[in-house]
Amino acid sequence: MSAKDAPPPLPEPLPVAVADSHTHLDMQSGTVDEALTKAALVGVETVVQVGCDIKGSQWAAETAAAYANVHAAVALHPNEAPRIVHGDPDGWSRQGAREAGGDAALDDALAEIDRLAALDHVKAVGETGLDYFRTGPEGKDAQERSFRAHIEIAKRHGKALVIHDRDAHDDVLRVLAEEGAPERTVFHCYSGDAGMARVCAERGYYMSFAGNVTFKNAQPLRDALAVAPLDLVLVETDAPFLTPAPYRGRPNAPYLIPVTVRAMAAVKGIGEEALATAVAVNTARAFDY
Repeated sequence: MSAKDAPPPLPEPLPVAVADSHTHLDMQSGTVDEALTKAALVGVETVVQVGCDIKGSQWAAETAAAYANVHAAVALHPNEAPRIVHGDPDGWSRQGAREAGGDAALDDALAEIDRLAALDHVKAVGETGLDYFRTGPEGKDAQERSFRAHIEIAKRHGKALVIHDRDAHDDVLRVLAEEGAPERTVFHCYSGDAGMARVCAERGYYMSFAGNVTFKNAQPLRDALAVAPLDLVLVETDAPFLTPAPYRGRPNAPYLIPVTVRAMAAVKGIGEEALATAVAVNTARAFDY
């Protein structure tokens, strides 16, 4: 194994236990037990396992049912909706072939997300939203229809809504305003600027920051974090993606949350204990656990 592929070392433990508000354990190496044990060693005692398609959402729900410190979020990723409608057999992840797509196929998939969202150990509907980076104009209608359906599912079941917003800030905010956002709405891997952070704060949306807040070219993210109210800030890994500096490019996992927490505390001008305490309280409130 090269140094680039090697897992980063364990950081110093946090003084206050926190939660990883968004991770993909099913995309990481090793077992769930190994990931949770390693995370607990550094003060990351709770994770939100997020599904991106039907198979991943079912796995998230099953895993949350088996582990008290794992909570599930279920959804069709924004890029999954056009694939279903257009009958793409590849899907968001390794889902295998499916029957020909169309609106009926999307309806069937949304019905399964609705079923999963009703489960007690499923705490959120997401990640849903809009992604104009990987899906072109031909996929926008399917994305928006799926997004609106997820908002309705979240509200009907009283669950948090987890937003994926990539290169689509204005339209995400528009759809949320048109549909009426759920009481608890989380912008996962917050990617907007300080101006958008002020809009989110006015609307009471949570903003979850990932390891990319540590990247050299991410000053707009740090500016957004600086103005985000402390009671609306969460932390996440989005593992195995977005490993924080100085380990960028190596595998990410929940145990690396302390690296991002410390960077966030520096941006906010507060101690790591104060930042950790705030995000722990905020995550429990956002996901109602």
